[in-house]
Amino acid sequence: MRVVDYSEMKEIERIAITEFGFTEDMIIENVGIHGAYFIEENLLRENDFGELVVLVGQGNNGADGLSIARHLRNRGHSVRAFLLFPDEECKPELKKQIKLARAFGVKTTELKNFDQLEAYFAETHSEHFIIDAIFGVGFRTPLSNYMFDIINAANDHASFIVSIDMPSGVTGDTGAVSSTAIKADLTLAVGLPKIGHYVSQGAMYVGEAVTLDAGFPISLLEGGDKFLLSMEMIASFYEPRNKFAHKNSFGHSLLVGGSQGLTGALIMASMAALRVGTGLVTACTWGENYGELASRIAPEIMIGLIPTEEDEIESILKDLGRYHSLVIGPGLGRSPRARETVLDVLNNFSGPVVVDADAIKVLSLKEDRDLLSRRKFPTILTPHMGEFAAFSGLPVEKVLEDPIGNLKALVDQTNCTVVLKGPCTFLGFPNGEIHINYSPNDGMATGGSGDVLAGILGGLLAQIPVDRKRSTMFDDKKKFYEFLRLGVAVHTLAGRIAADKIGERAMSAGTIIEHLTDAFSELEGRHQSDEE
Repeated sequence: MRVVDYSEMKEIERIAITEFGFTEDMIIENVGIHGAYFIEENLLRENDFGELVVLVGQGNNGADGLSIARHLRNRGHSVRAFLLFPDEECKPELKKQIKLARAFGVKTTELKNFDQLEAYFAETHSEHFIIDAIFGVGFRTPLSNYMFDIINAANDHASFIVSIDMPSGVTGDTGAVSSTAIKADLTLAVGLPKIGHYVSQGAMYVGEAVTLDAGFPISLLEGGDKFLLSMEMIASFYEPRNKFAHKNSFGHSLLVGGSQGLTGALIMASMAALRVGTGLVTACTWGENYGELASRIAPEIMIGLIPTEEDEIESILKDLGRYHSLVIGPGLGRSPRARETVLDVLNNFSGPVVVDADAIKVLSLKEDRDLLSRRKFPTILTPHMGEFAAFSGLPVEKVLEDPIGNLKALVDQTNCTVVLKGPCTFLGFPNGEIHINYSPNDGMATGGSGDVLAGILGGLLAQIPVDRKRSTMFDDKKKFYEFLRLGVAVHTLAGRIAADKIGERAMSAGTIIEHLTDAFSELEGRHQSDEE
């Protein structure tokens, strides 16, 4: 599904009005009908909150909220709307909705001061269901003292909060929060999801984000360059494996890393590559760690040495052609020899390279931009926020403020695919697309989780059929991007299944690997359902 910023959404609305004959009244009515239906069916069937509370701002977000209030009242619910701004400050569409709401029996209270709202909460029962229709996606900081108090009161007294389009106090394009914001349990995104749902502080305030049909023509909702990664999307292009294939059909992945005390990172990455169906997996480490690696790694995984002598290096580099993908970085270390090894791989390997962890740390945008940008084969960088900032030469705060903008800039400068890891992971592709993987799971905030993702990506990329003699590039870019999205999704899905089965607190990187089988089974089930 497409994700939009404020200007893109306004352009969709403009075209709907000027070219399709929509009116603002139609859009607001659609939001009201679909919003009331969703709230009743999913939130009010088994819960009696008594009088529902709607906090109404002065613009079209307030009009949307009042439209929902009216339709809820028409379905038999008791609804009270607090009008937070005087009549002369309200937009025309809101004034129409106030009149309609009153005619349908919605109780409306014009709030003169904050104390009125506080008194209402104090005098009524403790279960308060609040619909936040104050600002919406067009909010710009800062908040007034009055609104600061209103929002904090709502957060303090609500049992459940539904925000319309965007939690009030969250900036739609950046997710920024200056002082406070509504902490929504659910956000109904009008038409399409917004960037602010997933970036910066916005992701912590939005709760569950659900897209609400506003009646826009499908043609206006398509296109764009930012998309939400969903299991439905992955299942749509997921392909079951050929049961009559042999091991060479599924590629050979080489993983390089494992310095002293960190061979576990290489082992986990290698095991993840094996468990996503790679035909052959080889793990290479430094000579002094070879014994430790050999004693701990699974017998199905072949092992080797990272060359350090010049004649060894030349021999090994010539032999790289037998591998179909290469992962470098898990536990590699940050020594000068580690940097030299990374540069040798990037200069000599004729296939996709996943650059992870320490391999990113020994590189920098300033020094290595040219090398990365001129590689003829795909390069995938997998930094977390801190690694991204250090590599780019930016403060972490700057990256957090605008992860999508900074991600696009880095992809443009390096021609690499960048997987920016976090509670919300962003995939930036050289074709300009950004895919957003929003699935917070504190169980995956554990050592080795990133190594597992690197192994998954490397293992899947090894399975893409490529005729290297015929072309110096991956001919099927679509397939390449699909496998990367599949890798991120499978990693997330395995983590979610592990959390459901054993709980977030007990999770480790190993449990993510253990549940890869379940993740693939779920995808196969979704794929079969789609075909039927």
